[in-house]
Amino acid sequence: MKAKSVAKDFPVVCVGGSAGASMPIPALLQHLPSDMGVAIVIVNHLRTVATRLHEILPRYTEMPVELITERLLIEPNRVFIIPAQRDLHVLDGEFRLKPISKLRGWPDVITVFLRSLTEHWSAS
Repeated sequence: MKAKSVAKDFPVVCVGGSAGASMPIPALLQHLPSDMGVAIVIVNHLRTVATRLHEILPRYTEMPVELITERLLIEPNRVFIIPAQRDLHVLDGEFRLKPISKLRGWPDVITVFLRSLTEHWSAS
């Protein structure tokens, strides 16, 4: 069986923050064109509260906004939101979710995602 070919010919932009980032993210998105050719990944380190950004952000952008699920294909001109209590990884052009690795102290979900992105994504 031939492995599927996944186009990784576009950049992935990570917007990281904590609960306080919920206010500037809509302002950022409303000023970005919907056809930039990048995937935007919102990585908030929320440990106990489920995010609602996937419900709020469609009011501020014409790009589709999705809550990330396991094996969701990374596509350009979309906004992706990390779910709470998960580490986010990239493999074979898809998102992979794992239980949060740092249970105490300041979460490092942004660092985990950026490391995975640098190891498994290459926009030519």
